Amino acid sequence: MSGMILIIHVLLALVLVVVVLLQRSEGGALGIGGGGGMMSGRSAGNALTKITAILAVCFFATSMGLALLDRGSGDSILPNLPGPSSDGITTPAPAPAPIPQPDDSEQ
Repeated sequence: MSGMILIIHVLLALVLVVVVLLQRSEGGALGIGGGGGMMSGRSAGNALTKITAILAVCFFATSMGLALLDRGSGDSILPNLPGPSSDGITTPAPAPAPIPQPDDSEQ
């Protein structure tokens, strides 16, 4: 089940990127106004805005679904880090090795 949701999630991410890139630029920092193109005009902008919002909601929903499905698995992406032992005492990390200093007596 999570594999299917993951595939849908990746596809939504790719489509969302494409739809955002298709939107008309407002000038912004790049200095390009995004003059006439395949989709121009107010209605095309509104349609792309609505599609972007719908895709964003679907992307968020699949993100939450994947998080909820993985909640009980017990697997972690972090390595096993040293922590408190069963008696509550944390063992300190070993001290770093001292850096050898040049001997002044050789000069």
